[in-house]
Amino acid sequence: MHRRDILLGMGLAAMAQAPILGMLITEARAQAEPGKPTAFDAETVRRLARELAAKPFAAPNRDLPKEIDKLSYDDYRNIRFNTDRALWRGQGTPFEAQLFHRGFLFRDRVDLSIVTDGKAQKLPYSPDMFRFDHGLKPPDPKIDLGYSGFRLHSPINRPDYFDEVAVFQGASYFRAIGKGQTYGTSARGLSIKTGDAGGEEFPAFREFWLEQPRPGTDSIVIHALLDSPSGAAAHRFTIRPGDTTLMTVEMTVYPREDIDQVGIGSLTSMFMFGPNDRNDIDDFRPMVCDANGLSIATGNGEQLWRPLSNPQRLQISSFAVSDLRGFGLMQRQRSFFDYQDLEARYERRPSVWIEPIGDWGDGSVVLVEIPTPEEVHDNIVAFWRPREPLRKGREYASTYRMHWGWDGPKLSELGRFGATRVGGTAERRLFVLDLVGDKLKDLSPDGLSARVTADKGEISDIVVQKNPEIEGWRISFALAPGGAEAAELRAEFLRGDERLAESWVYRWTA
Repeated sequence: MHRRDILLGMGLAAMAQAPILGMLITEARAQAEPGKPTAFDAETVRRLARELAAKPFAAPNRDLPKEIDKLSYDDYRNIRFNTDRALWRGQGTPFEAQLFHRGFLFRDRVDLSIVTDGKAQKLPYSPDMFRFDHGLKPPDPKIDLGYSGFRLHSPINRPDYFDEVAVFQGASYFRAIGKGQTYGTSARGLSIKTGDAGGEEFPAFREFWLEQPRPGTDSIVIHALLDSPSGAAAHRFTIRPGDTTLMTVEMTVYPREDIDQVGIGSLTSMFMFGPNDRNDIDDFRPMVCDANGLSIATGNGEQLWRPLSNPQRLQISSFAVSDLRGFGLMQRQRSFFDYQDLEARYERRPSVWIEPIGDWGDGSVVLVEIPTPEEVHDNIVAFWRPREPLRKGREYASTYRMHWGWDGPKLSELGRFGATRVGGTAERRLFVLDLVGDKLKDLSPDGLSARVTADKGEISDIVVQKNPEIEGWRISFALAPGGAEAAELRAEFLRGDERLAESWVYRWTA
């Protein structure tokens, strides 16, 4: 178990006081015989979510048997799935699934069903699915506890070994990796009231349906039912592992009440410090983060790069977009020497890109940066917020593709900003920005310039120079804050009026 497992179980409770979430199961489902297959099709989960949203929210019973009611961290680690019982093992499919037990921070029940040939059959709980090590006593097998989540395995790195490629556990959190990577940034099925002073609401997946994969397929389909005080939702995930693991997410939301602070395509990550923002942290490592920047692409061809920071106070930034092509929390520093951490291996954490499918209309990409003194806290959230609230009693469908890998899709030939470095004194802050990209390698210096602006303070000493060490370019400039507490900065790399790279945007704070 790693820090991310704990955070997902807590639902980021350290950041906000979240209400206990639950699901009101329809009477028909509650009375269904556990071992009896039921019909299942593309409309099933949407119908359940629609029925659920039409009723008042009911929090689930989170009580657990005394044997597992008060497990410590170490105790919970002693409950291990029996890998010989992995779903679809030995059936010639490229996927296996392992289950997570309830306990410790993962108290909420998740029901799992397997879908085969249009029929869904519930997977009953059995303590025989798990090992209870070091004297830990298993619960009474007569009690149907359900599970707390599951993980998918597939031979992503070599053909003879099933690697863990995706996990669904804790509230509506899930995560995935590409070939050769380790877990970093996570995603959520839905976020509500993130960064709100009154506290965040954490929707939760309550039930999953796993379609049995066929031999020779390269993808697996997962359906999920989500519930929250503000509404319910149906999700359909099509997951295709690879060098970049692709997830197509089809989500339909049914609000119980008007939701004006919704987050779609929500991503959660960690940024503690880097060369742009050390906050006097005394650490042998030069950088500690799962992602170092937010990237945004618009329909008019503009691309933005916003380096992340660990602020002294909560920061919320909103980037209005009328034609979103995509956004993501990206890990662009890919050398071990950027981090010098042999255990965490932050250079192997995935970049996660959200690609809208269809027109999402007007709205904003929202970035929430939360102060954190330690790397164990996920303090970064990014999501899409539509301009209009979600109205009670209506239906809202969104489809998007998630790219979990070493980089996002290449949308243009524009150069990209890499490292952002900041130093100097309180009166004069020096910024050094590096740019890379195939289009920049053989540029002549003639006619090149940088346009740098700030809404507060004064910009001076703008310099553009070749950086042969990275086969790119470097822009440097100075900011004199002049007593300002914060300044919004923007830098562009130009040849005449031609934009050669994405636009760099940054919020400097005193």
